[in-house]
Amino acid sequence: MSASDPDLLTREEYAAIAASLDLPRAAFVDGKFRKGKGAKLTTLNPATGEKLADIAACNATDVNFAVGKAREAFDSGAWAKLHPSERKEILRELAKLIHRNRHELSVMESLESGKPIADCEGIDVPEAINTIRWHAEAIDKIYDQTAPTGEDAVAMIVREPIGVVGAVLPWNFPILMLAWKIGPALAAGCSVIVKPAEQTSMTALRVAELAHEAGIPRGVLQVLPGDGPSVGEPLGKHPAVDMISFTGSTETGRRFLRYAADSNLKKVVLECGGKNPAVVLQDAEHLDLVAEHVVNAAFWNMGENCSAASRLIVHKAVKADLMDRILARVKLWRVGDPLDPVTSLGALIDADHLKKVKSYLKKGAVVGGKADGPFVPPTIYEAKPGDKLAREEIFGPVLTVIEVASTEEAIAVANDTDYGLTASVFSANGRQAIRAARAIRAGTVTVNCYGEGDISTPFGGYKQSGFGGRDNGVHAHDQYTELKTIWVDLTDPADGDDLG
Repeated sequence: MSASDPDLLTREEYAAIAASLDLPRAAFVDGKFRKGKGAKLTTLNPATGEKLADIAACNATDVNFAVGKAREAFDSGAWAKLHPSERKEILRELAKLIHRNRHELSVMESLESGKPIADCEGIDVPEAINTIRWHAEAIDKIYDQTAPTGEDAVAMIVREPIGVVGAVLPWNFPILMLAWKIGPALAAGCSVIVKPAEQTSMTALRVAELAHEAGIPRGVLQVLPGDGPSVGEPLGKHPAVDMISFTGSTETGRRFLRYAADSNLKKVVLECGGKNPAVVLQDAEHLDLVAEHVVNAAFWNMGENCSAASRLIVHKAVKADLMDRILARVKLWRVGDPLDPVTSLGALIDADHLKKVKSYLKKGAVVGGKADGPFVPPTIYEAKPGDKLAREEIFGPVLTVIEVASTEEAIAVANDTDYGLTASVFSANGRQAIRAARAIRAGTVTVNCYGEGDISTPFGGYKQSGFGGRDNGVHAHDQYTELKTIWVDLTDPADGDDLG
């Protein structure tokens, strides 16, 4: 989406919406807003440093109360046992309500996260709507199975909702990651407790309110703002929570595995970090298009993206030509006010993260390399495979360029990482591209483009990028359900095996 897109409003219109917003300031529990018992959580505008709101945060007492209400709602069957077609219609209504409030939600997201409004309006909110609608439509189209048992028995393999789910969200895509989790979880019939990131609670709270308006019963979707020790840890350790779905850092993901081990061995699904390669082979063609994909992959969402292609692994034969095109395209990316529709790069999320990203900035950048307040421009460094810049996840708009001399070297460098979330391969030779895609150990590998697939394809990673399941597609429904075998004996006790 560009600033000329007719769906985008003007800077002045977005400012007017921002000025008129009624920001949520409390947890959403058991069908209504309630003040949490924890300390207040102050949410800031990353671009200006100004306070947006004080939110009544939650603590372990609130978690316990919300889990009780979620379990009560689940056991009652008000949602879990509702006819699939009825759940579908309610989720479709939720999608309609999000669409109706899309400008409000987009501005709220931009203000709280520092994301460019063009991305919120053109990508995040529309994709959140599409995700909920897609999973709603899947509800009455995913069939159970029967096993080939012969004439003496019938074996049914059925899915049942797993129960109470804790969904722990990141701050980089607040509303979209909310949809990725609640879409399939609610479609399956689960009760969901959402713990948004401390920095970005407001869109999750507003969506929960819209969900209640759409007809989702009390206790089925609740949102508990708060920090990790106050909300995330007690949610992860609670014996009545059946599953945790987490998106965020690998280190925090490890904690949820420990919480599960120390409590009820609840299921845990992790979508964690990445140090993703864009591999440009010697025979890559249409270098202008390759440059467009590489720049977008590295700098979109300020590089605060687990699937960002932060390593450009490029064959020496095409490196110079490609770099000329990349540098020309980088100049088109505008850094500044997130509420201005022409802005490409907004502000980094908060002071702590800005400090982390700045620690990687040093002299010798090909372009960029210096922060301006909370804004970091597109930054490119050349590096060797073992360098810190080439190995650690920076989570900022920093691209590392690594030169290679062969396809074999490119694949080896691509796989020389603790992560394995996404990758891209650029080659004019289809056979070589597919072989390279198969050789790279990552959950999603795109060929001659950058991307994550779409709502129909599973998303998740290898190695330290993921654990336990996948988001998106019908595969996402699997992680929110339990498989049950129901075996029915058809033999007649009076006649043995003779049913005639």
